Amino acid sequence: MKRNALFVLSAIAMASCTPKPAATVAEVPVSPMIGTWKLVSAITITKGDTVKDYPVPNQEMLKVLNDTHFAFMRHDLSKGKGKDATYTAGGGTYDIKGDKYTEHLAYLNAREWEGRDFDFTVQFKHDTLVQKGIEKIDSLNINHEIIETYVKQK
Repeated sequence: MKRNALFVLSAIAMASCTPKPAATVAEVPVSPMIGTWKLVSAITITKGDTVKDYPVPNQEMLKVLNDTHFAFMRHDLSKGKGKDATYTAGGGTYDIKGDKYTEHLAYLNAREWEGRDFDFTVQFKHDTLVQKGIEKIDSLNINHEIIETYVKQK
């Protein structure tokens, strides 16, 4: 009888023990930049002239961002066949503080653009990202404003 009572008390004592809660890690807010974005509109403004660069029939472009790097890919949807075959890709690192976003372009199939920084402002509205800024490269005679609109992919 004493053995049974000891067994019951041991079982109750074991059941009442709870493990220590695991140390909680402070949650770091995730930047709204992180994710995969599909380009839906692109405008270039050069010396007051506005050109709608995108959408282009039979093409698509994605931009992918993690917490430190970005990459973009644009290609035709006909798998490189035909007169409108195209492929553009690039990437690098970026910094963001508030709405100020700077791309440090390390890779691009137009190699003369590599190693340059481009400053933009970004705005978020729900699943939409608007990126605006100046692309200026004196040696290539490039000086224009771009406005790109992306929709976040799920």
